[in-house]
Amino acid sequence: MSAPAWLDEVAFDERGLVPVIAQERGSGAVLMLAWADRGALQATVEDGYATYWSRSRRARWRKGEQSGHVQRVREVRLDCDGDAVLYLVDQEGGIACHTGRAHCFFRRLGAGGWETDLPVLEAPGGGA
Repeated sequence: MSAPAWLDEVAFDERGLVPVIAQERGSGAVLMLAWADRGALQATVEDGYATYWSRSRRARWRKGEQSGHVQRVREVRLDCDGDAVLYLVDQEGGIACHTGRAHCFFRRLGAGGWETDLPVLEAPGGGA
């Protein structure tokens, strides 16, 4: 089976990856940034659940496959240069970060450096 033509409009980098931002559809909160290869994007569109490429594991992974905190993708958008993808998602369970927080952007730059400003909602270890 051949890949859909829309994938040809995505500008993948030299590693065959594109950055993907997951944004919660209801609140507009940016949940995380991850990477996807062609297969991950295609799987996401086909089954409706966010699938990414893990650079550390060098493998595809479906968000929440271990933790249960899946992302139901409601819309996929491509930026003007074709080199960044946005998933508008419904985040199941309210936790997007593997640290057990609502999203991955839980540190804010303050006068003294990075400050953590979001609590852990669930003990880490679920492999979000």
